[in-house]
Amino acid sequence: QVQLVESGGGLVQPGGSLTLSCAASGRFFNIRDMAWYRQAPGKQRELVATATSGGSTNYADSVKGRFTISRDNTKYSVYLQMNSLKPEDTAVYYCKADLATAYWQSYRDYWGQGTQVTVSS
Repeated sequence: QVQLVESGGGLVQPGGSLTLSCAASGRFFNIRDMAWYRQAPGKQRELVATATSGGSTNYADSVKGRFTISRDNTKYSVYLQMNSLKPEDTAVYYCKADLATAYWQSYRDYWGQGTQVTVSS
């Protein structure tokens, strides 16, 4: 059973920083892309940042220059360093991994349970 477990959310003041972590556990063959999404109340889930297994990254325009995604492939983990946080960054943040549980299995998306980030004074 594959699980993605996020941590690191919380309450922070505007301009502050937080680092989110997500680790994959269980039995699987390989992980390709990993990503962070977020969903604010009353809004659709949106892509925040992606990181390929080869190290390429992409960001939503709204977080470019403030957020940094990174991976540790030896720990099957992805991180999101968030700086200069704004109230509009308030959301539940989810990690996603594109992985296969065996070499003969197709790749599919697995999601974490989400972690709340609240930016408020």
